[in-house]
Amino acid sequence: MMTDDVVATASLSSVRLTQAQYARISQLVEGLVGINLAAGKEELVKARLMKRLRALGLPDFDSYLAYVERDETRSELAKMVDALTTNKTSFFREPQHFEYLRTHILPGLAGSRVRIWSAGCSSGEEPYSIAMSLREELGEEGCRDARILATDISERMLEKARAAVYDASAVRDVPPSMAGKYFTCVQAKAPRLYRVNDSIREMVRVAKLNLMGPWPMKGRFHVIFCRNVMIYFDKAVQQELVLRFWEMLEPGGYLFVGHSESLVGASHSFRYVRPAVYLKDSAVQPR
Repeated sequence: MMTDDVVATASLSSVRLTQAQYARISQLVEGLVGINLAAGKEELVKARLMKRLRALGLPDFDSYLAYVERDETRSELAKMVDALTTNKTSFFREPQHFEYLRTHILPGLAGSRVRIWSAGCSSGEEPYSIAMSLREELGEEGCRDARILATDISERMLEKARAAVYDASAVRDVPPSMAGKYFTCVQAKAPRLYRVNDSIREMVRVAKLNLMGPWPMKGRFHVIFCRNVMIYFDKAVQQELVLRFWEMLEPGGYLFVGHSESLVGASHSFRYVRPAVYLKDSAVQPR
């Protein structure tokens, strides 16, 4: 005898995602967060959203789209976006960026307040890597007025960032000298788990933010990390974000993007410094 779960799985296996349904999903996602679902991603979208159909007990994508559009709280739309976005990250990802941060930027900020924004922070590895870099370069005293804003649209990822608990495979990306200082083992048996220490966590404020919506931050930042995020947006949205980042940076501030990204083709006033690193030159007026 088949269980109800097996029956449900078997019935869902025949569900189709039509071009019209895919177009509607694309419109909803782009309207909320500006992400452009490219043609040819239908099977990927279907596979990821089937989990939502199962969770809600819905028989097909027409029912699911009707559910999303009836939901006045937009919570299911947010879960749809969460399911469709890639949250790949790691500690000290693209290590040249962190080396440049430590050797070329932070020395000039010693003795002053430091404000850094990790836009698209995913599960927290990036902002905690930034915080560890600050502690290594500026020391405990130099970090008393150092704050890192970590934002993402995915509540699921933000929960992980707030918990700041990572398995042993993730912590292997942290230099051993830092892992010993800034992590505590909280589960010795497999899977071995480590929590980021309070001295690092206290430097990071985790908050939900849709990059396409209002930005409530009042002050400017010395550094903005927005890496491997803009690749999901079309050229018009990328252009808008670059201009908004310019406004949110202090004169002499830096913008880091992913190595697979570039500001080539966008109209901006940033000065190219090195691959994926741009400077808001105080001598340059915005275009």
